[in-house]
Amino acid sequence: MNAIPDRELVLAVDLGTGGPKVALVSLAGVIEWSGFRSTVTTRGPNGIATQDADDWWRSIVELTRTALSEKAIEPERIIAVAVTGQWSSTVPVDADGRPVAPCRLWMDTSAAGHSADLIGGKVMGYHPTRMPVWVRRTAGAPSPSGGDPISHMLGFTRDDSVVAQRARWFLEPIDALTMRMTGIASASAASMSGAWLVDVRGPRATYDPALIGWTGIDPARLPELGPALRTVGPLRPEVATELGLPRSCVVVGAVPDIHSAWVGSGALGPGQSHLAISTTSWISAEVDRKKTDVFHSIATIPGLRPGSYLMANNHEAAGASLAWLAATFPGLDYGAWCSLAATSPVGANGARFAPWLAGMRSPVDDRAARASWHGMSLTTSRADLARAVLEGVALQAAWLLGPVERFVGRELDALRILGGGAQSDLWCQIHADALGRTIERVRDPMHAQLRGAALLAGIALGALSFDDVSQRVPVDGAFTARQPEARAYAGMRDGLRSWHRTSARVR
Repeated sequence: MNAIPDRELVLAVDLGTGGPKVALVSLAGVIEWSGFRSTVTTRGPNGIATQDADDWWRSIVELTRTALSEKAIEPERIIAVAVTGQWSSTVPVDADGRPVAPCRLWMDTSAAGHSADLIGGKVMGYHPTRMPVWVRRTAGAPSPSGGDPISHMLGFTRDDSVVAQRARWFLEPIDALTMRMTGIASASAASMSGAWLVDVRGPRATYDPALIGWTGIDPARLPELGPALRTVGPLRPEVATELGLPRSCVVVGAVPDIHSAWVGSGALGPGQSHLAISTTSWISAEVDRKKTDVFHSIATIPGLRPGSYLMANNHEAAGASLAWLAATFPGLDYGAWCSLAATSPVGANGARFAPWLAGMRSPVDDRAARASWHGMSLTTSRADLARAVLEGVALQAAWLLGPVERFVGRELDALRILGGGAQSDLWCQIHADALGRTIERVRDPMHAQLRGAALLAGIALGALSFDDVSQRVPVDGAFTARQPEARAYAGMRDGLRSWHRTSARVR
């Protein structure tokens, strides 16, 4: 262990789909300053969903400089930069790390035709011989529906000749930011797990040449893999100046938000798990072996401890559902909508909401699923509609919980909850009732991934160990399932599943 004082700071960056958050976090896990800038998602025909990677950078620079001016700290206290955030997205960059085209987000399915040609078939929509090989080696497979890095990379190289010529590297957003800071194209098995090109069976995960050969992607455009917990390099001198940070500051390996959430939840022990309500939502836990449930789109991805994996799954519009509600019916912010929802009873007076605004990934891979309200009448109020949205997201998590618990082979209780949606006591209680489980909320849940990224930086620098994490992640509340409500939500959960089956048959 290196003797680095707990007062030293990490500049943590969490690049969410809604935009980047930046925080100054001490190695004690204390968030001393935080800020956020929104990023516009450009949507277009045929599944286009992109963001301007240069806009991320401008926001990060602005936020960092604001932090230094408002907090009035000595810059020398900042010893490292750590990046976490969205994954299964792709940024094409040149040899200097500059974006040459907008980032294709995890929800971008515009190049799905290339994925379908590669992996599509008649066995649950997959190729009958290729899909098992993919799952055996990587624990997952690219989706015939697109929305993952393979479809993005094929789209860039086959459909856009300008990008095909200019792109030196295809990087995950978090690795693109790390390269922008250091000039080094790097990645890890964790950050590249969503590409489904890394053979994770051995002690050292490596790219699989046969899978890469199937895709036709140039392996020279893929960043070299290294350990997730490492120092990538120092800040470029010009970047240190731009950010206002000391040149002694180092950049540690970037990790996806599921990894920083795992650490930021403090639930790292055997049998412990966490539930995130961010733009998307997931339930995750550390497991000790590679495993895949192809029927429910649940898989393991490389973890951060030797021989460990994290369970990965996702439903695509959790906090995004509340954001959509606020944007569609302007005049109330998130907190006001939650307060309004609290005036509607359990069951929202019969109103129901299917939270498939961006399709569905888990527990059913159905990117064509679409959201809707039903059960409304002339007496349905805005409060009922708001409550139905909160309940719909929680019911989706309750639907996912059954397959998740079968996947890990045990009942999960108490789940640590985090993410922006966890700021609402009402939404936490609805999740506890819908899942029939105790929910423990970490303090400052909206910034849990930032805290997790900073603590991981401390581990990468040798100042902390994983055993130090739990005491640096306080819990500020617990929500216990109430039996009458839990019984009511169990019926509503089954109704959501039936609703999806009916809507899929109609399509």
